[in-house]
Amino acid sequence: MPPTEPPGTEEVPRTRLRWWTELPLILLVYGCYSAGRLLARGDVHSAVDHGLAILRLEKALHLNAEHPLNRLFTRAPWLGVPADFWYASLHYLITPAILIWLFRARAEHYRRARTWLMTSTFIGLIGFTLMPTCPPRLLAAGHGFVDTMAQYSSYGWWAGDASAPRGMGGMTNQYAAMPSLHVGWALWCGVMLWRHGGTRLAKILGVVYPLGTALVVMGTANHYFLDAVAGVAVMGVGFLLAPHVMRGLDLLRSRLFPRRTAVAGATGSPIVSGGCQTSAGERIPRQRESRLDAGAEPDASPSDAGEGAAAPAR
Repeated sequence: MPPTEPPGTEEVPRTRLRWWTELPLILLVYGCYSAGRLLARGDVHSAVDHGLAILRLEKALHLNAEHPLNRLFTRAPWLGVPADFWYASLHYLITPAILIWLFRARAEHYRRARTWLMTSTFIGLIGFTLMPTCPPRLLAAGHGFVDTMAQYSSYGWWAGDASAPRGMGGMTNQYAAMPSLHVGWALWCGVMLWRHGGTRLAKILGVVYPLGTALVVMGTANHYFLDAVAGVAVMGVGFLLAPHVMRGLDLLRSRLFPRRTAVAGATGSPIVSGGCQTSAGERIPRQRESRLDAGAEPDASPSDAGEGAAAPAR
């Protein structure tokens, strides 16, 4: 008998995943993410009002961590410049790298992880649409924030338009601060490294990366503390919804491609006719009943059946 899987091990998807189907799907989701940010620009005045409301709430709750971090990053280029590179690049490099690693080395966990990430991303797009929010760096100077991306723009490829390359600022929505998917995606990466990395270094990186990202988005004045909290909450909701989304997709696939689903879901060997010789250990449906009706001896034990070929049906 094949060894049983330990408790908690996820079942391998019945439909084998292929890179040429996964890559277009991921690109489609990322395209929706980028397009959704552009379409959900919202009214600038409303976005500023939402940003100020978050700032007032944080001050009332004594959660205003953005100001001290932003002052530190502004006064210390040795912190501010690496933080800007972190914000402008790792979000778009680490996440796809983790996806590729899961696909190649942890295939049994890939589908659940991918669905979790995509579900959370779509929830984040709903947040951008319903609540356009001005980031701290775009508030009036009197609120005490400095745009470190603009301050250190001579060190990188970006200008004053968030992390967009120079001349491409019009292709991004700068008022999509709530929730912070920088923090949300970093949390997803951290969980994947912690659960499936298999080494102490992977676990350390799984903790450092999301925490570092949370500090970076606040220190560079791109997000409020509550934006980061909302990013974590979005990932939590996506994690809870992911199993339901997968079941819904499986149901949709079974209705659209019933024959393919039936073949993929078969757990036994290919169907054989009653008069064909079977391979070792293979049982023809209703074979036991037909043999007993014909006066034959009962079937041998499973161990005996696994050692030799089954007798041809009479």
